[in-house]
Amino acid sequence: MLEGRRILLILSGGIAAYKSLDLIRRLRERGASVRGVMTEAAQHFVTPLSVAALSEEAVYTDLFSLKDESEMGHIRLSREADLIVVAPASADIIARMAAGMANDLATTTLLATDKPVLIAPTMNLQMWAHAATQANVALLDKRGILRVGPGSGDLACGEVGSGRMAEPLEIVAVIESFFHRSTQLKGRRAIVTSGPTHEPIDPVRFIANRSSGKQGHAIAAALARMGAETILVSGPTVEPDPAGVRVIRIETARDMLAACEASLPADIAVCAAAVADWRVETPPQQKLKKEGSGAPPALKLVENPDILATLSGAGNRRPRLVVGFAAETEKIVEHAKAKRARKGCDWILANDVSPATGTFGGDSNTIHLVDGTGVEDWPALSKSDVAARLAQRIASYFDAVKAAE
Repeated sequence: MLEGRRILLILSGGIAAYKSLDLIRRLRERGASVRGVMTEAAQHFVTPLSVAALSEEAVYTDLFSLKDESEMGHIRLSREADLIVVAPASADIIARMAAGMANDLATTTLLATDKPVLIAPTMNLQMWAHAATQANVALLDKRGILRVGPGSGDLACGEVGSGRMAEPLEIVAVIESFFHRSTQLKGRRAIVTSGPTHEPIDPVRFIANRSSGKQGHAIAAALARMGAETILVSGPTVEPDPAGVRVIRIETARDMLAACEASLPADIAVCAAAVADWRVETPPQQKLKKEGSGAPPALKLVENPDILATLSGAGNRRPRLVVGFAAETEKIVEHAKAKRARKGCDWILANDVSPATGTFGGDSNTIHLVDGTGVEDWPALSKSDVAARLAQRIASYFDAVKAAE
């Protein structure tokens, strides 16, 4: 499955670096070519000669190599790979990746790349559990960095717990799965909406909601990783742009609808944005002032366009698969079923956004997928895992469509 694939393997400092030698062998058995980049710390555990002998490629260690950097070596290394694998990924290199540092060849290469990255963390269990490490890993997850492990078991320090680097064959399986998934939606075009909309009350105030955009951005990233040409139409959010995705930034519901319609035709539409239902009919051009009486101004609200219903009823320009979200606070599945029928979409992903759930702005979600056959209840998952599961289900849908044609 890996014939012709080019892997750039970055080794950071950790006793698990010895596993990376076997990883190189396993990847080459499957037809992949492997280049090695080693941090200074990694060279205390395994030698560049060992990596070079197994990979049959030059090994790169020095950011200031006159020969390599005269050819912009870190740029070349970062762009010529199909996938960058950091194994072992120590707490240090994870922290430097999260901070965007570029103080050696490994981190400079990672910062310069436009290719997907997979990390295989390894460290002491207390280092893994530390709030700083967990925050760094969560940030990398948000940026679309792939991860395998760590596993649990005996650690080199003599303790037992989480922190073991995944075994070489586990990492190979994830890499094979990645390359399989990355072509499943090739040739498909997807539109994803994300975040809130801001509906102006006056030049300085607006109507909005608590949506962070985390789920929609994760879905766009997952579809892009599976090969779809992905357009993300995003309301105001601080979420970073997903790799490999074209982002269109908007403010209002009307702007979002216009951007979606301009992006048609498409095979897939996933409406994950929390669109404001109403807007002020005619926002004043100047800031509203308090009157002497203290009475609030009278605001006339009108309904915003229904983006999900519009895309679902777009006639011959309708995407083959239209997926909506139902953010509910009660009767979650019941309301989602009614919404699906009302909007005319194919699937609805219902979730509970009551304040106690922490869904809005949080990193996890619990989904009930409603389609024409019934309800599929998903367990509580991270938003990135929800996105990956949805993308795989979408890919399976189109596989079935192709088989039937």
